[in-house]
Amino acid sequence: MITEIVILAMIAAFLGLRLYSVLGRRSEHEEEAIAHRFDRGDAVQPPMAEPTPLRQPVTLRSTDNRVPANEAGIRAIAAADPRFDLLAFLEGAKGAYGLILDSFWKGDKATLRELTDDDVYAGFTGAIDAREAAGETLDNRLIRIEDATVRSAELDGRIARIAVLFVADIAAVTRDKDGNVVAGSLDDAIESRDVWTFSRNIDARSPDWVLDETDQG
Repeated sequence: MITEIVILAMIAAFLGLRLYSVLGRRSEHEEEAIAHRFDRGDAVQPPMAEPTPLRQPVTLRSTDNRVPANEAGIRAIAAADPRFDLLAFLEGAKGAYGLILDSFWKGDKATLRELTDDDVYAGFTGAIDAREAAGETLDNRLIRIEDATVRSAELDGRIARIAVLFVADIAAVTRDKDGNVVAGSLDDAIESRDVWTFSRNIDARSPDWVLDETDQG
């Protein structure tokens, strides 16, 4: 009995050694193959990116059409009046443009008197009087101001003058004394191009500008 157990143990040990010799060596070969796969010099390498060419210097150019055509005039006004700000002026000019037009259309002489000089005021009131004498009224509407661009600027002594080109869409209708449309249409806005010149005494306490000339652009 003891002899059989010894014989069986020897057989089991022999089989174990054989099994280890097969599996152990196979595993070692597989690990070695994996290591060689990443270490081979002839392995496919990812393509190198082409060098990015250096960018050429970029010259910045202003696309803001509110930059004045007469920069020297603007600089002279700003030097004489530290309170002057071009962008603020243009915003105020657009507001004045709409208010003056609306006052003229409605025949509001009091507002026109505040916003225009003597010559322009006389021209506006003369047109209002003629319109009223004919029994006509205006039913005009400022749809939008497309653009407001400085056309010219100058400092004449202590008087600053800036001409602004307004490009606007206006719906214009003229009615007779009975309210009938005799000209124009509210459905079809037309483009208006007006050059208005605003002036101001830079020594004045009031920052307000007045309209002192009108023309078509």
